[in-house]
Amino acid sequence: MKFSTLAVVASLCSNMSEVTAFAPPASTQYTRAAQLSMADMPPAEETSVVAASSDMPVIQSRGGAPVDVRYSDFLKLVNGDRIEKVTFSADGTQLLGVDTDGTRIKLEALPNDPELLTQLTGHKVDVTVLPSNEAAGGLGDLAQSLILPAALFAGLFFLSRRSGGGMPGGMGGPGNPMGMGKSKAEIQMIPDTGVNFEDVAGCDGAKMELVEVVDFLKQPEVYSKNGCRIPRGVILDGPPGTGKTLLAKAVAGEAGVPFISISGSEFVEMFVGVGASRVRDIFSQAKKNAPCIIFIDEIDAVGRQRGAGFAGGNDEREQTINQILVEMDGFDGNPGIITIAATNRVDVLDQALLRPGRFDRKITVDLPDFKGRTRILGVHARGKPLEPDVDLEAIGRRTPGFSGAQLENLMNEAAISAARLGKSTIGWEQIDGAVDRIMVGLEKNGGTTTLSIKQNELVAYHEAGHAICGALIPDYDQVQKISIIPRSNGAGGLTFFSPQEQRLESGMYSKQYLESQLAVALGGRLAEELIFGEDFVTTGASNDIQQVANIAKRMVKEWGMSEKVGLIALSTPQSGGPFMGRSMGQRGTTWGSKIMGNVDSEVERLVNNSYLTAKKILSENMPLLDHLARTLVEQEVVSAEEFQMMLVEFNAKVVEFAVVGEERNRDKLPFQTLPTSV
Repeated sequence: MKFSTLAVVASLCSNMSEVTAFAPPASTQYTRAAQLSMADMPPAEETSVVAASSDMPVIQSRGGAPVDVRYSDFLKLVNGDRIEKVTFSADGTQLLGVDTDGTRIKLEALPNDPELLTQLTGHKVDVTVLPSNEAAGGLGDLAQSLILPAALFAGLFFLSRRSGGGMPGGMGGPGNPMGMGKSKAEIQMIPDTGVNFEDVAGCDGAKMELVEVVDFLKQPEVYSKNGCRIPRGVILDGPPGTGKTLLAKAVAGEAGVPFISISGSEFVEMFVGVGASRVRDIFSQAKKNAPCIIFIDEIDAVGRQRGAGFAGGNDEREQTINQILVEMDGFDGNPGIITIAATNRVDVLDQALLRPGRFDRKITVDLPDFKGRTRILGVHARGKPLEPDVDLEAIGRRTPGFSGAQLENLMNEAAISAARLGKSTIGWEQIDGAVDRIMVGLEKNGGTTTLSIKQNELVAYHEAGHAICGALIPDYDQVQKISIIPRSNGAGGLTFFSPQEQRLESGMYSKQYLESQLAVALGGRLAEELIFGEDFVTTGASNDIQQVANIAKRMVKEWGMSEKVGLIALSTPQSGGPFMGRSMGQRGTTWGSKIMGNVDSEVERLVNNSYLTAKKILSENMPLLDHLARTLVEQEVVSAEEFQMMLVEFNAKVVEFAVVGEERNRDKLPFQTLPTSV
């Protein structure tokens, strides 16, 4: 059987057992060179090969360096038994030999001769093959391949020990890497909360209802002897920043019980079953520390209605909510444990959560009213050096619709502004600037100096139009401040109105108020038309026009404020989000062309009505409009007091809203009749 030189060399390098398959004569010894490398050979010096008798080449070496020989001469030396040992390179392309005289010979390029190995073994030449890099580095490669898995395992072990407080544990224990189902909730005792009802202001109604929960925890026997069942859970519902979390901490502080807190988003993980495991773990902690309070913040993250999305199915969120239901009202029950949950989306919660036996009570935490805002400001003013002229009640009137978190941020921003200016006290100017910053953003660098005189005049007339229309329409909001300083939110100027407290709290707006709102929104555009002409109006009123269209459509299609269309709800507010999957399967009402045509004409009538009213107000008060605009250009801001003095100075009178019916002078209206829908 014949083998090529390369095949033999490759076989020798890869596996020694394959070398034995060649079955060389017993007298021939095969070894591996551990350190010898062809690259380690010194460069060859000048050599001479002299022909002697019987054509046997004579090799002479200078300096003991390996001698380059031809392949044919090498074969003659082998056949003449002049070669004692041969070392092949790993790739079989080079050869280093030693003759019987001890002279080293070298071949740089071996031909592919399948008979070479047979000749060498036949003449009892000691053959050695250098190991390849792969073979030599076998153990090193194995070590390198184990480095990454070992590092990952060590990292997981370190994280598990860290999350478990450095304590070893069994399977599922705190020191176990597989203990991902363990709850991340932290048990906070009373010294850690440090909050009671005295620290919570602006939500007296919610506090009154929660006082009863505190009594349940302090004196459960008073209620149990009368056969009462203590409520299992309480839902705190309200806008963001109204103090729901603070109220829950205050309940724990007043009752003197442990407070276990967790966020709804911590229950849902990418691994199925982890959320349910965490629910079991947190209730297990609560049982060990009963009586106690479990507080779940943003419960809508996990407690949304099941089967309300596109995918449906039994996903991780559904398993988690099912476990919450079982823990709150299962066979075992959890006496002495009250669960308080907070959300600003109670409408998306699963109905099973809200039934009696789970979250028995729903407490609404509204935005604070004027008195509540004043008390909240007093709480957050503690430790802040206010100037004597700062009136907290005035700040409360300036901030209708602000939440407790916004009021806290307001006082903090005012303190930062004072510190930035190097002041040791906080004045009204810093507080007023903080209100504007929260509502509409920062003032742009340079203010009105970045605009041309004509641009400043146009913005001034635009804002003056809004302010005068708002002041001279009956039963509308009071003007707080007028400014033409550009803001970071993109507004070139702003007119601030202060809504009536009763209207804001009730959320009920009359038809007259909404029509007045349309006229005030169009006042800026009307001022541009009257002063600069219709050909020079700008896009500055784009947001006002969008607001007008939205209000007019809702008045006709949702609120039934059109006699011609009647009390028909042609559209309903979009529930959106988690209910989209359900709403897609419901068919909406299809209305005929007559009703839809009436809707179009009524929306047009309302907008035209407001246009005529705003135009009448501004046309009859042109001197006031000019004076207010010039004042704004000069000083950039006009306060409410300055504006009221201008109204008195120019003897401005309130204009009743002009009611325009179906017969109207179309030549004076900016909009043509819309075509009837088909």
